[in-house]
Amino acid sequence: MNSQPPLTMEPSSGGLYGADRTRAMLAVALSVFLALLDYAIANVALPDIALDLKASASASIWVVNAYQMASLVTLLPLAALGSRVGFARLCQVGIALFMVASFLCAMATSLPVLACARVVQGIGGACIMSVNIALVRFIYPHAEIGRGIALNGVVVALGVALGPTAAAGILTVASWPWLFWINLPLGAAALAMACYALPQTPRADRMPDVPGSLLCMLAFGACILGGDGLAHGQGIAVSVLLLVAGLLAGAALVRREKLAPQPILPVDLLGRSDFTMAFATGLCGFVASNFYIVSMPFMLHDTLGFGAAATGLLITPWPVGIMLSAPVIRRVADRISAGILSSIGLGVTGCAFFLLWLLPEHPSVWDIVWRTAMAGWGFGFFQPPNNRAMMVAAPAHRAGGASGMVQVARQAGQTLGAMGVAAFFAFFKVGATHYCLFMAGCVAVLAALASASRLALPAGAGRHAG
Repeated sequence: MNSQPPLTMEPSSGGLYGADRTRAMLAVALSVFLALLDYAIANVALPDIALDLKASASASIWVVNAYQMASLVTLLPLAALGSRVGFARLCQVGIALFMVASFLCAMATSLPVLACARVVQGIGGACIMSVNIALVRFIYPHAEIGRGIALNGVVVALGVALGPTAAAGILTVASWPWLFWINLPLGAAALAMACYALPQTPRADRMPDVPGSLLCMLAFGACILGGDGLAHGQGIAVSVLLLVAGLLAGAALVRREKLAPQPILPVDLLGRSDFTMAFATGLCGFVASNFYIVSMPFMLHDTLGFGAAATGLLITPWPVGIMLSAPVIRRVADRISAGILSSIGLGVTGCAFFLLWLLPEHPSVWDIVWRTAMAGWGFGFFQPPNNRAMMVAAPAHRAGGASGMVQVARQAGQTLGAMGVAAFFAFFKVGATHYCLFMAGCVAVLAALASASRLALPAGAGRHAG
């Protein structure tokens, strides 16, 4: 797995140059695209999967939830493991595991088997996603990290955007198992590039803390299950007990990790004001985005009366807007503070969410398209500088922990946003989607204010790091 040619790295500033950098970023892009494409691709097939495996619609949702939960609860332990075994090696293992799990998914003959295979697939995806930004840090020299992170953001947007479209195309000519069979050739290409092109990175001198890893998974898993139960109004007593158990496990984890040299939960990094504010900004930004992403299809389909195909097309300007912002943000992410850039991006996104909330009763397609594209453009403008701020706030030997927390901000924010939408749908019997869009705007503005607060940090903390 480590048989790659010598890579051109300049000791003074780090990073790769020329063709080495191009190949390494292609390897990162292919692996990230693989993980995110499959995260989004299964949603479209849930009705077909439920029918074929003789499962209820509500039970079939575990095809999605199993992947998301397994990925989120293992992100930080795997990021710490990547620091020990090498980020490139963990990425390669993740791709291989993802391919094996895809084979098991395609061969599944019952929903429990498919859900278990999706758990394994989620762990493989977490191996990839927990270290991808850490790899970018070693692929690009310090002064150009923002450009690499912006390019990585385009790949993320592309993977999310193409998932539903690819699923629709495959399902028109083949059955749902082909959604997973297609991962085998894609995974083989990604694995070949990862083995050939990814750079070797410094490694920690000890293995991650196993009891700390277990506490971390318990804390995240129990809180997610408990919060999800409360959001849906199901099993209130059990949900509260799970939340309490998760919070107690989290408190024990923080206490344990305070003195650890390579903590699973990076309490050392969270003690840095610049890192913590960037994390909080990212978390709030993704909460806002998922209030929009989860509720908007219901508004388009149920409230405005668009068909399924039209609804999918009207969501597309969101990732298109993200991709259109990339050429601009790549030029400025390494020169202007994240406190300025991310605040602008989140402010634009928040304004667009409010404009969607204020849509007329019978909007034209153009009314929806330009507001959605505006929201996506702002979101794409916010992410790369904020992710860069998190990475450069961490010392080089803690790149794995910082990379893991970038992904925790994304996935935890998405999970909280989805829970919020579920709670709104349960509480508001009429107009829930409109209230969700209003909340999306409010949380985006809150995130913009959190981002702007970094401008008040000392020069060595907030502005320098951003």
